[in-house]
Amino acid sequence: MTTLFLMVGLPGAGKTTRARQLAEEHGALRLTPDDWMIPLFGVSEADGKRDVLEGRMLWLALEALRLGTDVVVDFGCWSRDERSAIRRLAEAEGAGFRMVYLPVDAETQRNRIADRWATAPEETFPITEADLRHGRAHFEEPDTAELDGRAIDGPPPGWSTWREWAADRWPSFA
Repeated sequence: MTTLFLMVGLPGAGKTTRARQLAEEHGALRLTPDDWMIPLFGVSEADGKRDVLEGRMLWLALEALRLGTDVVVDFGCWSRDERSAIRRLAEAEGAGFRMVYLPVDAETQRNRIADRWATAPEETFPITEADLRHGRAHFEEPDTAELDGRAIDGPPPGWSTWREWAADRWPSFA
């Protein structure tokens, strides 16, 4: 059975480092938007293009699962709805799903981001203190039930399937 590994956490949590390790350990395809946003657009948020890019990456992830390749999706996935949708989409393909949540305290996060900017600025974007506060305020930390795969509700009101919700969240997914 193929597996989709979903990296979850704030910037500086170590998601991409762990995603690289998982990809190597499992011979998996690693999909990290920053690896594409920087060469294509030079910024992390280019007028909604990140959502479009993530949608195509999610589409590609499901194609890879169908072909028998494990996938590491390194989006961060701050919302429970995003994580639930990706889990359900992977499971609909007959794949396993493993959430990899990497919590990070504020001080460690700041230090890692500063270090990354100092040592590999070509691989990252500047992140301000306001960006960090915004992220912490909007991140929905997974609870034990979600981490164990027990707490997945149906799609939010107004959506009949997670696939429909995902196509709206990531416009190029469908």
